[in-house]
Amino acid sequence: MNQDLETLQETISHRFMQVKLLQTALTHSSYANEHGEDAGDNERLEFLGDAVLELCTSEMLFARFPDAPEGQLTRLRARLVSEPALADVARELHLDQLIQLGKGEEQQGGRERDSLLSDALEAVFGAVFLDGGYAAAKAVIACVFEERWPTSCDVKRVKDAKSRLQELTQKLFKERPVYVLTDSTGPEHAKTFVVEVTLPNGTVLRAEGASMKKAEQNAAASAIDFLEKR
Repeated sequence: MNQDLETLQETISHRFMQVKLLQTALTHSSYANEHGEDAGDNERLEFLGDAVLELCTSEMLFARFPDAPEGQLTRLRARLVSEPALADVARELHLDQLIQLGKGEEQQGGRERDSLLSDALEAVFGAVFLDGGYAAAKAVIACVFEERWPTSCDVKRVKDAKSRLQELTQKLFKERPVYVLTDSTGPEHAKTFVVEVTLPNGTVLRAEGASMKKAEQNAAASAIDFLEKR
């Protein structure tokens, strides 16, 4: 694990003064729950990192596109920091291999879950911020997003996944999908919601998110992917 952390620090171009922060960023609550309170988890760092990421990307987009109106900047940022995009970055950094999970979460495929990986990445950003300050966090974010920064601010407004799925199912089946909240877990400040979407042909897909709305959007995205690959 220590060598893996060394490699990660080299990849993100930040050498931690407090390596414990990075270790905590890569500790899921399921692991902490199994190993006692001393283990700690990454939920607080994820909360902080989310805010750091939003500020850093906002500042950099503001500087890159001085003539872009607020609406365009908002859409550019949303594309950069969406859950699937952050999960892709996390996989590129091999966070899916580095994060410490409890046995149950491991068995349920936690290492493949976009929500878990995006949270871990944000926790890493939070850890960098605490370790080195805003400038360090901004440098790391600029580094890991290096190949993802948009070259143009001309971003068309994209329909959300639920709207696109409804159009698709109306076209294919002449009916709409049905969403059902099946579960919610975790403390009040950090709940995870699980939603199932049933397609008109009877196919059921499941997804989760930090809110019911996000879980529905994630379920819709999975359904679109399923239908387009048929």
